[in-house]
Amino acid sequence: MALQCGIVGLPNVGKSTLFNCLSNAKAQSANFPFCTIEPNVGVITVPDERLNRLAELVHPQKVVPTTVEIVDIAGLVKGASKGEGLGNRFLAHIRETDAIIHVLRCFDDDNIVHVDGGVHPVRDREIIDTELQIKDLETVEARLDKVRKQAQAGGDRQAGLACEVLSRYKTALEQGLNARTVAFDTRDEQKIARELFLLTNKPVLYVCNVDDAGAICGNAYVEQVRESIQAEQAGMLVISARTESEIAELETFEERESFLHEIGLGESGVNRLVKSACRLLNLETFLTAGPQEVRAWTFARGSKAPRCAGVIHSDFEKGFIRAEVIRYGDYIRYGSEAAVREAGKMSVEGKDYVVQDGDIMHFRFNV
Repeated sequence: MALQCGIVGLPNVGKSTLFNCLSNAKAQSANFPFCTIEPNVGVITVPDERLNRLAELVHPQKVVPTTVEIVDIAGLVKGASKGEGLGNRFLAHIRETDAIIHVLRCFDDDNIVHVDGGVHPVRDREIIDTELQIKDLETVEARLDKVRKQAQAGGDRQAGLACEVLSRYKTALEQGLNARTVAFDTRDEQKIARELFLLTNKPVLYVCNVDDAGAICGNAYVEQVRESIQAEQAGMLVISARTESEIAELETFEERESFLHEIGLGESGVNRLVKSACRLLNLETFLTAGPQEVRAWTFARGSKAPRCAGVIHSDFEKGFIRAEVIRYGDYIRYGSEAAVREAGKMSVEGKDYVVQDGDIMHFRFNV
């Protein structure tokens, strides 16, 4: 799946520094606005300890993790919805992503210029949210005028339903609320809502970029952000981009683990961010294990077996017969596929089976 998370934020909040840590790409990083103009794209490996455990048992020729794309989008400023600071181009880049990673500056440093004169992450969040809301409101109003005429002219039920959805979005946006705060009960309403592709309806993860001292427990700025997003269906993560930069410079796994232990972190912020990005996109992982490769495959949570088979190849979905499923814990416990079969722990599932995260799958198909 070519799914993308876009990193957004005001200039100089640490977006490009964080992107460099994620992708090992060298996005330009400088102490002035609009350092990043064209979006940088990095393909990020999703850390999954289960692959290594399986590889120790199977001894495959290769191990293939799953990936997600991270896009470093240039810093937005107040007025972006009206074209300020190359805003229209930046908003277009955001529209192309599947989810938003919103970086907020939650640290004091007199040596790093703040575009609005002082550190205030809640205000910074509201600046960007407002610009996205203005753009969404333009979209909603234009669409509402069109479907309202259709509903009035011919009594079109679908147009009437769209009017209701758009009207609710219009009310929320005019109140300074993001589209994601509006919930719809019926599938028809949810379908109409999805097809609008509103910027503020994209899933969002707020990343609080703190100094070294706040990397473990956060700080007062983090608590302000946490309180400000309570009404949203949004995630939040605390990361020190500077600390992550130091970790990224270490060459070996052992050095990185030792450094993390010394500063009191169980896992790097980069790993936590990538995993959070997958959850943000509503993604889970099934596994395949054999002598050729041990591999992770990404699928949308709640998918049934045929659809997951199609992630590997479309023919697998078209000709799906059944799926042989081993729970990851059983594979590790018994040590091999043969031992799992002998213990009667392999299940045979049909088209209605909902695949679970960590399932080890073998698909039978005929085309």
